[in-house]
Amino acid sequence: MRILVGVQGTGNGHLSRCAALAEAASQRSDIELDFLVSGRPQAALFDMEAFGDWQWCEGLTFAVQHGRVSLRETMRRNNWGKFWQDVQQLDLAPYDLIVSDYEPITAWAGRKQQRRVIGIGRQFAFYQATQTLPIHVAQRQLLRWFAPVSEALGMHWFEDGQHTVPPIIHQRAQVTNLQQRHYLVYLPFENLAAIHQLLAPLSDYRFSVFHPQAEHQQVGHVHYFPPSRQGFADCFASVAGVISNAGFETSCEALAMGKKLLVRPLQGQFEQVANARCLDIAGLAQVMEELSTEQVQRFIEQDSAVYCKWPNVAEAVVAWLAAGAQEPVAKLSKKLWQQSELHDYFQLVKRN
Repeated sequence: MRILVGVQGTGNGHLSRCAALAEAASQRSDIELDFLVSGRPQAALFDMEAFGDWQWCEGLTFAVQHGRVSLRETMRRNNWGKFWQDVQQLDLAPYDLIVSDYEPITAWAGRKQQRRVIGIGRQFAFYQATQTLPIHVAQRQLLRWFAPVSEALGMHWFEDGQHTVPPIIHQRAQVTNLQQRHYLVYLPFENLAAIHQLLAPLSDYRFSVFHPQAEHQQVGHVHYFPPSRQGFADCFASVAGVISNAGFETSCEALAMGKKLLVRPLQGQFEQVANARCLDIAGLAQVMEELSTEQVQRFIEQDSAVYCKWPNVAEAVVAWLAAGAQEPVAKLSKKLWQQSELHDYFQLVKRN
């Protein structure tokens, strides 16, 4: 079974999830995954060894200004002509199946060539109406238009619809040498100066900041690191808590390791706003709408860690794909949620 996997490169969560799929597939002889990555300059991609001989296209990305998604800049900056040219030129004939982790070139090429395209990722949880992730119907239509698929496996923290499955966690490091006064900070859309201003007064604690514009340096109790998938994982394993945007993958990794979690949703990005609301209501994380030293202090002082146990979804999904994805998504969903300790959202809300 030869499969082309389209990876949305704008977020490290997509790359982490697909790296887990690549590693699971490498343990089998009945499936071969090829990868196409788009949405980020090729030179800005790092730690790509898991993807083998991968392809790159420019793709599409959302423009962010001052911590908010700018639709005007998104329309202006993207090269729409090159995008449609790449869609037209992508040859899907060598592949038995097409998978898109919210990558638009593979999704649109599949539609134009009348191929079966399976969507796997967080955004696909929003493809159908759910009780836990309410968004406007126009937002749902925008999500569907960006990366159209035939079938969707939407990653979620809870069972909410027959199209949802538990998250894929890229297990890269074991929890060892836990440091109670050490916190990891991942706010890639915030200005570095604003992050330092946020953390500078909290000198009783140590912070490790990973940021696309950072250079490796230490300023007092704040350590700065450029992006590194393995370095991030090693640091992640030892910290007491995580301060991040409200992207899905980082929150899942924190919950899977029992880390305290404070999220700052990217304004104008309705997926992150919905994520933050859902985490807050379920008591899985605290939410910081604006950068606030006082709120970080309260977060540190409160014992709010939650441990979530999910099955090895990467192995299960790869096995499902290797068999031609013949089993109905609803059946795969039910089987995986039965193996999860965290699946009932309303029990969590009641307890919280």
